[in-house]
Amino acid sequence: MVRLFAALTLPPDVVETLQRRQSGLPGAKWRPPEGLHVTLAFYGEMDERRADEVASELTRVSSSPFDIELTGTGAFGEGHRTHAVWAGVAPNDRLDVLAGRCRAAGERAGLTLEKRAYRPHVTLAYLKPQADPARIAAWIQGHNLLRSPPFRIDRFGLYSSVLSDAGSHYALEREYLL
Repeated sequence: MVRLFAALTLPPDVVETLQRRQSGLPGAKWRPPEGLHVTLAFYGEMDERRADEVASELTRVSSSPFDIELTGTGAFGEGHRTHAVWAGVAPNDRLDVLAGRCRAAGERAGLTLEKRAYRPHVTLAYLKPQADPARIAAWIQGHNLLRSPPFRIDRFGLYSSVLSDAGSHYALEREYLL
């Protein structure tokens, strides 16, 4: 069995900018540089045959290169249920279309995907349950002016994810040019 998702890799200079913000929040388990990405579609766990079908369907995803930019910070959850902090992605119709096409590729491969609105972001840290909501709010407020310069998206990848006690480890399985 393999756990898969489609995502955009960030340029090294953007990763460095994000890494400089990964401090000052007790209870945060900061994501390593290789864990910083923008998820397009999460496919979940499947057998190798289905994984090959997903990889094949992704070859049908068409787009041309476009630019995106990161903007602002936020969190998923509320109060003591806050479980992650993230960097946002500025609204971008081309990104939304690409994510929809990656989702459709998974559905064509026979997967049933969660029905939820696409909210592009880069997860910066997962939070322990005891993380102080006031400290989380202060961290978000201290970093909410985050804004990257626009950067070019000319490819996306199919990644595998292995969960462990040390966190998720990702591996690029295939890359698709736009």
